[in-house]
Amino acid sequence: MPVVTSGISQGQSGKGVGLGLALVSAVAFGGSGVAAKPLIEAGLDPLHVVWLRVTGAALVMLPLAVRHRALLRRRPLLLAGFGLLAVAGVQACYFAALSRIPVGVALLIEYLAPALVLGWVRFVQRRPVTRAAALGVVLAAAGLACVVEVWSGLRFDVLGLLLALGAACCQVGYFVLSDQGGDAGDEAPEPLGVIAYGLLVGAVVLTVVARPWGMEWSVLSHSARMNGTAVPAAVLLVWIVLVATVLAYVTGVLSVRRLSPQVAGVVACLEAVIATVLAWVLLGEHLSAPQVAGGAVVLLGAFIAQSSAPAKTAGEAVAGGAADRELSARGTTV
Repeated sequence: MPVVTSGISQGQSGKGVGLGLALVSAVAFGGSGVAAKPLIEAGLDPLHVVWLRVTGAALVMLPLAVRHRALLRRRPLLLAGFGLLAVAGVQACYFAALSRIPVGVALLIEYLAPALVLGWVRFVQRRPVTRAAALGVVLAAAGLACVVEVWSGLRFDVLGLLLALGAACCQVGYFVLSDQGGDAGDEAPEPLGVIAYGLLVGAVVLTVVARPWGMEWSVLSHSARMNGTAVPAAVLLVWIVLVATVLAYVTGVLSVRRLSPQVAGVVACLEAVIATVLAWVLLGEHLSAPQVAGGAVVLLGAFIAQSSAPAKTAGEAVAGGAADRELSARGTTV
């Protein structure tokens, strides 16, 4: 049956492209910490680094915002939600959590987002998910616990844990809102326009939170130290803006459109592994045996999750709420 074969081939191709985009996004996001840490050690406040990152990316994407200005009239709530949750919310909650609980704990809680996405699909949208997808999330979360060495310096701080959980919830918003309208054909909101306006909204919100008028601007005119090597601070900032933000968000949103929030979310867990490896290579922060083992478990979990769910077809957007869609065309559901 040629038609069926062609459809399967196109679906597999679309899924492959989606996975490739998700991996590029994970690598781009994962490199943000390696570039940001030298700037912070050179004297910039973490929130000021976040503000520079988001505001710089918003300026880069400004021409696209002008080009897709019709989105302001057609999808104002989507743009506001993406800016508040996917841009400002994730960054602000995560960095606020770091001031109260260990980095490893905050990172692990933030990357519970894939599990929360599955919970959204299963209990809010009331649609079945495969046991394999659920297993992939569990393995990815367990692997992340090893990668970030969550047992090191654990302190119970209720507000800090709630802030980290807020970052995870905002990241769920990122995956769900990235998928919004993906099944609408020509009427679907242009993803680049959504990202551009999301960054603009995020920049406005973070301006209020970070108060950049008190920033040490002189740091950007000097060099920062990366594992003993002097690197121009401006070069690090350009990397954070163009690669770790613009490229990361564009490839991330496009990957969700081709896959689904729950699959792209689990693949995004690789960001923690990539960040740890880059910190080892570029910053001299060595990996322990549990971290290496945890990275392997995250990879296994991501593979199981992505192989259990096919790429989306027309009319199957997760965020759209189609009641009859299953996350897998085969396998047992829960």
